[in-house]
Amino acid sequence: MADHDLAVVGAGIVGMSAALWAQSRGLRVLLCDRAAPGSGASFGNAGTIATYACLPVNSPSILRDLPRLLTSAESPLSLDPRHALAHPRWMLSFLANCRPARVAAIAAALARLLAEADAGLDPLIALAEAEDLVVANDCLYVWTTRAGFDGAQAGTDLRRRLGVACDEIGPEEIRALEPALRLTPHRGLRFRGARHITDPQALIGRMHSRFLAEGGTWLQAAVTATRPDGDGVTLIADGQEVRAARAVIAAGAWSRAIRGSGAEHLPLDTERGYHLVWDAHRDLIARPVGWAEAGFYATPMAQGLRLAGTVEIAGLDRPANRKRLAYIARKGAEMFGDLGPPSSDWLGFRPSFPDALPVIGPSPASDRILLAFGHQHLGLTLGGITGRIVADLAEGRPPDPPIADFAPSRF
Repeated sequence: MADHDLAVVGAGIVGMSAALWAQSRGLRVLLCDRAAPGSGASFGNAGTIATYACLPVNSPSILRDLPRLLTSAESPLSLDPRHALAHPRWMLSFLANCRPARVAAIAAALARLLAEADAGLDPLIALAEAEDLVVANDCLYVWTTRAGFDGAQAGTDLRRRLGVACDEIGPEEIRALEPALRLTPHRGLRFRGARHITDPQALIGRMHSRFLAEGGTWLQAAVTATRPDGDGVTLIADGQEVRAARAVIAAGAWSRAIRGSGAEHLPLDTERGYHLVWDAHRDLIARPVGWAEAGFYATPMAQGLRLAGTVEIAGLDRPANRKRLAYIARKGAEMFGDLGPPSSDWLGFRPSFPDALPVIGPSPASDRILLAFGHQHLGLTLGGITGRIVADLAEGRPPDPPIADFAPSRF
């Protein structure tokens, strides 16, 4: 007999949400991770609950602008040529998903899932008694050039067709909302009702505390392999064996390293993201402000002003690229003036598939194993609803909402 009804591998926002949702349904849950809860990609994100962010990173403009994006020192995108040459199928598939028809289909799939995001996350925030970490004060996207704004118009129109409400605003309103901005805005979008989390790791920490208080089991160990059979799954964690009726792989960018799970055969890569924090400038802005052309957010967070974003395709093993951090610092000075030296910096790994969609559903290896990773830039936003879907699957219920778009078998 299995010791646990469900073993969840990964204690980021997705895994933690799956553990709490399953526990709330009465399942006996084991949660395991090699690191402390919330200390991976969930730690360093921009903090936005981005229910409006249905447009994938894939974009027709990437095909047009790729030479400039890869060669300019002012580009929000960086690509390690050695990594690209070592993973040609992923790169070609990513570019194939930049075609307009594919972008529209991907955005529609994301929009359907994002429409359920609050219903998945809000009950967990309440369970964790973490309402004080949530700020509802809208979000701004700002463009500083006419060309940038006009080039994004097709995406904005698609966003609206998919039900995202946003107000177009001019430079005067942008300055009135955020007088500390020193850049010269051309136009912007205001996403009314958008929220952000002032400390994502603190949120996951409180969720973890609630999980333990309700009888959950925590194992800090690296799961390296799974062995599914007709009655359950055996997990190999730092040399010991753990038995569960079902297992969930929610280990983000490290999911492919878990042998026997089926994840090792999927085209998972990583979009490396960076952030800088200035602890002296916590109150410089009132809400997240995304600078569209620069590819990052500025967010007021508990630790200070956090500038988080950009994309670097370089894999898990390369050291931090100091040029990426210098780019964010340089753009931060353009955005706000002299901020002084940052108080901290960070590199994290967004788990990414070439079609910008996560995998959520039974593994090709066994229906005893559920896969839930690859949320790219939307882990914090979609973690709660993904966790609820995982709980549905673990109980044998039809998932709500449907997950055909995210099936691992699509690859």
